[in-house]
Amino acid sequence: MNETITSEADPDDGTLCTGVVTVSSSRSLATDEAGEAITTALEDDGNEVTVREHVGADHDKVQSIVSRLIDRDDVDVVISAGATSVEPTDVTLDAVEPLLEKELTAFSELFTLLAYERVGTKTVAARTLAGVADGTPVFCLPGDADAVRLALAEIILSEAPVLVGLAREEPDEDDDSTDADAADGGA
Repeated sequence: MNETITSEADPDDGTLCTGVVTVSSSRSLATDEAGEAITTALEDDGNEVTVREHVGADHDKVQSIVSRLIDRDDVDVVISAGATSVEPTDVTLDAVEPLLEKELTAFSELFTLLAYERVGTKTVAARTLAGVADGTPVFCLPGDADAVRLALAEIILSEAPVLVGLAREEPDEDDDSTDADAADGGA
């Protein structure tokens, strides 16, 4: 079951335009608390949800939808919620990871620390993933609305605009330095 809601967002007006995907076989768009929490947090912060989709926990469908959102010109960031824990049907991280060119490992570590401060050791089953694919930051969050609100309020809303700028920054053609020069202090 795929469900989609699309809006007319303008990615050139400074607004963060986001593609939101909820992965769940037990919810629909109408009963999607995590997706609603993402939408509310983004809109309350002055951003827009360009497209919101719901899909069952199917590896190929999740990968296809996230890939399609990454390729859209009117999507700056992709955020998914759901199917990230350790149950056999939790396929989101396995589906999205191959799409990432660069993983943002500190995101998962920071989320785990913040979640532990809120819920204690229950956070051990909460898996997350973040990275950049084709110049688009991608965040995979648990399907719990409180976890989504935590990730957005404490990390994503402040860092996503910076990540979009960094990921889409054109290299300076006049810069003769190499990664090797930077790694050894330019010597």
